[in-house]
Amino acid sequence: MSVLGKAVPLGAALAVLCAGPALAELKAGDSGAGVRQMQDRLHELGYFVGARGGTYGPLTVQAVYALQKAAGIERTGVFDRRTRQAASKGVLPRPRTLPGRQVQVDLRRQLLMVTRDGQVQLVVNASTGSSATPTPAGAFRVTRQIDGIRRAELGSLYRPKYFVGGIAVHGSASIPPYPASHGCVRVSNAAMDHLWRDRRMPVGGRVVVF
Repeated sequence: MSVLGKAVPLGAALAVLCAGPALAELKAGDSGAGVRQMQDRLHELGYFVGARGGTYGPLTVQAVYALQKAAGIERTGVFDRRTRQAASKGVLPRPRTLPGRQVQVDLRRQLLMVTRDGQVQLVVNASTGSSATPTPAGAFRVTRQIDGIRRAELGSLYRPKYFVGGIAVHGSASIPPYPASHGCVRVSNAAMDHLWRDRRMPVGGRVVVF
């Protein structure tokens, strides 16, 4: 398997993940070798987990949500037996098979993916528009961006990248594992920084929402 341009040492990762402290259920607030092994595995697969220091913080919860969504299992944020099995199997979401690089947003699974030629390079937990204010589906391009905080009537948008009208991918302090926004695609502030830093979502870049 190749993720982020590197071969994933699948056999070694599985051996570590299924040994020692990693067998225990892991949850927010935990720390230690088992958490670090789990974070390393999620990173190897392409899930955005932030710093991998062995502490089960908010970004680790977000990464576990993303894996659970991709696997179609309960979205608890807890690294339990079924979630560990999904990590061991290398579960990734299925993007649309499209040429070149783009950001893809899966509305059903509530995930943002960066893909190249149909291969997943990065997976980020997301929260899109609620049923009352759904995120529009279709093929778009990033039209503009703000490198800062946009304070709007409905709330603050961190480093937003707009792709249709006032709808943007933006950072937020609240990214529940279900649709909850007013139409935008929410990700964590740290994930938004990552999208900016690595130029994974430049102005003019393609955004496919399905």
